[in-house]
Amino acid sequence: MKRTTRPPGNRRNALFVVVVMLAVTSASVASADDGPGPLGVTVQAGVNKASARVGALFGAGEGLSGHFCTASVVHSEGRDLLVTAAHCLDGAGKLRFVPGYRDGQAPYGIWDVKKTYVGDAWTGGQDEDSDVAFAEVAKQHAKGIEDVVGANALATGRETGATAVMVTGYPSTLDVPIICTNKPTVHSPTQQRIACPAFAGGTSGSPWVNGDGEVVGVIGGHEAGGDTDDISYSVVLGKEVAALYKEARKAS
Repeated sequence: MKRTTRPPGNRRNALFVVVVMLAVTSASVASADDGPGPLGVTVQAGVNKASARVGALFGAGEGLSGHFCTASVVHSEGRDLLVTAAHCLDGAGKLRFVPGYRDGQAPYGIWDVKKTYVGDAWTGGQDEDSDVAFAEVAKQHAKGIEDVVGANALATGRETGATAVMVTGYPSTLDVPIICTNKPTVHSPTQQRIACPAFAGGTSGSPWVNGDGEVVGVIGGHEAGGDTDDISYSVVLGKEVAALYKEARKAS
C-alpha cells in the first residue's frame, strides 16, 4: 500500500522509480509539461503553476527531510486549504506542507498545518470509502497559501473516466515530484483506479486533476491507494466529500 507513516518507513522500489524516470525520452517530458502527453507514462513534473499547487507533507523537525505524503491546494474562502488522503493525517504531531518542494528547497515557503478535517466514517473505522481529508494551513504575513501558489477547484459528482487526469505526487524516495496522465477507470461504485507507473510510497494524497483544473480524485482509498506502484486508487468524490469540503471551507 502507498501509505507511509511519520517518520517515513516506506522506501521501496527507489531503483525502479529512477529507472522509469531515466527511460523516458526528453520529448515525453516536454509533452507531459505542455499538455496531456502520452497516456500512462510517468515523468518528472515540470516547474510551473500547476506543480506549484502540489507539495510534500513533512512531520515535525527543523530541516526538510522525510516527506511521507502528498497534498495540494484547493480553493476556499479562507485561501488556506489543502486536500489529501485521510490516512496521511493519522496520528498526532506537527505537520508541515511544502508546495513545489524540490531537492530540499521550499520555493514557496513552509506552511504549518493548523487544523485538519476528517470524516466520521474514517475516524470511527478507517472506512476506505472515506479516505479523503482537508487541512487548513496557517497564514503567513496575512497571506493564505492560495494567494501565493493559486489553487485548484475540487469537483464532486464527476463521472469516473469522463476525461484524462494528471496525477502529481512525491514518492518518499525522491525529492522531486512526478506526474502521469491517464484515464481513470471504475473499480467499484465508490472507488476509481488509474494505471500510472512508479507511484510508490509517499504519493498518497496526490491530486487527480482534469483539464478544467478540477481535483476529481486523490490517491488513497482502496488498499490505502494501492499495494503496487503501477496502479493507484481514489475514493469517488461524492456527497460525503462534498459535505466535508463545505465544512472545511466554512471553518477556514
